[in-house]
Amino acid sequence: MSAFVNYKNTPIHYTETGKGTAIVLLHGFLENISMWKSLETLLATKYRVICVDLLGHGKSENLGYVHTMSEMAESVKAVLDELNVRRSFFVGHSMGGYVALAFADLYPDNVKGLILLNSTARPDSEQKKIGRDRAIAVVKENHKSFIRTSIPMLFRSKCRKIYAEQIAEVKKEALATSRQGIIAALEGMKLRSDREVLLHFGPYPSMIILGKKDPVLNYDDLIAQTHGANTEVVELENGHMSLIEDKEAAEQAILEFVKKN
Repeated sequence: MSAFVNYKNTPIHYTETGKGTAIVLLHGFLENISMWKSLETLLATKYRVICVDLLGHGKSENLGYVHTMSEMAESVKAVLDELNVRRSFFVGHSMGGYVALAFADLYPDNVKGLILLNSTARPDSEQKKIGRDRAIAVVKENHKSFIRTSIPMLFRSKCRKIYAEQIAEVKKEALATSRQGIIAALEGMKLRSDREVLLHFGPYPSMIILGKKDPVLNYDDLIAQTHGANTEVVELENGHMSLIEDKEAAEQAILEFVKKN
């Protein structure tokens, strides 16, 4: 089922497949629900899978000039309320992980389990914030050029040739993202809070799936977040796009986490 819910007079697009325990899949920056096709098919044989196009992405409209992670989380809550879903597993890729953390911060009782896929619980460093501002300036000039340049840089360098076809598809989907949607997300990511405490004290199981050669996130920084935390860590071999670069291992890790929790 593909449908829309109205959130603050803004249409939010979502899909729902399968029956059983709910699993909410939240895509990353410049992505949309199409990234979940394979995983959604795998999970929907036993679970109720809900995919949401986050604000300004996919078929969901823009709400404003800044889409905070909390605002995105509230739009996800509107979808779940529409579907009468109380507790769910959340899987968030990159920015989707920030949104899942914001949701868990706002509604801890509604979270059955949390998986950060190529994502981090820490906020942007000052250096990263400067990088976001530079990106915003580039997007204002030519957002399509920004997309074409950015997407390949998410992959481990040696994977860029191997997955050239998949990269072309990711670019194609990303190019449908509006300039406003891109800028609003960049501004929102720049402002996000430190939610590392949720990995240590969240009242639900959690897991981080990371790429050891991720060009976006620092490996040591990710490992440091889990020290002393009751958070499972799955280390994969490649970059920031584990569902493409380490597809079977990433899907299996998600499936096993849901099964045992």
